[in-house]
Amino acid sequence: MPDSMSNKFPGAGGTSGGIGTFFLGLALLVTGLYLFLSRVIVVSNLGTLFGFGSFGVALIPLILGIALLFFNAKSIAGWVLSIGSFAVIVVGIILNLTAFFMPTNLPVTLLMLGLIGAGGGLMLRAFKPR
Repeated sequence: MPDSMSNKFPGAGGTSGGIGTFFLGLALLVTGLYLFLSRVIVVSNLGTLFGFGSFGVALIPLILGIALLFFNAKSIAGWVLSIGSFAVIVVGIILNLTAFFMPTNLPVTLLMLGLIGAGGGLMLRAFKPR
């Protein structure tokens, strides 16, 4: 019969590679990434302009854009001001973040990085035909 079990359930990515290898690699990769990212602290430092807090300035075009949209929902200027100032606010928040890697010992760091590398390698190997 041409419809065998191996044709019904191809491996990862449609190749003959092992689907079990893929999921083992995925589990290792996710575990390593979780352990690594759980050691990172992200803090925010407020942006300043000439010594003063400059973040509030981005709210003025947002307020004007929202006012224009409530006056006329088809206002191009209202949409541009609203979406543009919202984008500036989001980018400003992201740019003012600082990430620190918490102190950890070398064996734990090597374990985390090893899990990430082994998981990624196993996932890629699963896509390779046997």
